[in-house]
Amino acid sequence: MDIFFNIVGSCAAALTTISFLPQAIKCIVTKKTDNISLLMYILFVIGTFLWAAYGIYNKDWPVIIANVITAVLSTAILVMKILNLPKERAAKANQK
Repeated sequence: MDIFFNIVGSCAAALTTISFLPQAIKCIVTKKTDNISLLMYILFVIGTFLWAAYGIYNKDWPVIIANVITAVLSTAILVMKILNLPKERAAKANQK
């Protein structure tokens, strides 16, 4: 039965990581982050690093691999969001 749950966990890890790729690719290619939430990405990045730490503690490779990959991608988007904040605020001010 352990092999079944290892397969389920590996599939879940792969699917959640893959599902994040379109958003990451779109942000990286377009350099646009104005429609994403800063708070959500801060919490998400912290969460993925905590999940990776949990996986390391439990020696759970699917959890480690999925969350390290997702943490790297989400950190890149978070950094882009932070760097774009002055432009986003200026654009909002110009709309008023």
